[in-house]
Amino acid sequence: MLIFGKMASTSLTARFKQSVTPASLRAYLAEFISTFFYVFAVVGSAMASRKLLPDAAAVPSSLVIVAIANAFALSSAVYIAANASGGHVNPAVTFGMAVGGRINVPTALFYWISQMLASVMACIFLKVATVGQHVPTNTIAEEMTGFGASLLEGVMAFGLVYTVYAAGDPRRGSLGAIGPLAVGLTAGANVLAAGPFSGGSMNPACAFGSAVIAGRLKNQAVYWVGPLIGAAVAGLLYDNVVFPTEAPDSLRGVSDDVGV
Repeated sequence: MLIFGKMASTSLTARFKQSVTPASLRAYLAEFISTFFYVFAVVGSAMASRKLLPDAAAVPSSLVIVAIANAFALSSAVYIAANASGGHVNPAVTFGMAVGGRINVPTALFYWISQMLASVMACIFLKVATVGQHVPTNTIAEEMTGFGASLLEGVMAFGLVYTVYAAGDPRRGSLGAIGPLAVGLTAGANVLAAGPFSGGSMNPACAFGSAVIAGRLKNQAVYWVGPLIGAAVAGLLYDNVVFPTEAPDSLRGVSDDVGV
């Protein structure tokens, strides 16, 4: 038992050291920058639509504005951070990567800190720059329950993280800018589908940052539990069931024969 405890402690220490290397610190900074501008664009577009349309919640065009901003901003944020940090820009994506074994737990925690801090800072900047304008938060429709909203957020996060896995799969070859674009389009489509019901967040950091600055933390569990579970299922399903890392011998033999 003592030997096992020492081995576990050594392993944890080694993983922590891997999470504070210069390359890791650059990755955290990249996550901070990309998440800041993503939240700035998404929350800012919601504020802008409410400025132009006082009753924005009842105007369909405001939903389209936020969806387009989400798609463009996420595509750009993922693209600019991809080489440094993988372009997660979302604690749910980071959680899905950790569950799938793509990154270790200490690194994932540092990613979360960078993303959460960036979201809060972006919302503070928006509130100060717009001279105290109200910072909108994700809300649940009156006819929805917290459980139903969490399910929606989970399904959307599943689709988003599954797309992230597919877009970053090296077996597909170099996708260039197409991968980040696919991720952004998935997010935009999800906002159009579920925005009026749960807010279409898919991103715990974005929901948390706007809620903290607005002083309205109600239903925050919805924007964490659903997305994290959906992200975990997506990561496990992609790597272990649909596209396993190593194909079975029977399939490997078939592919080899076809290649010849």
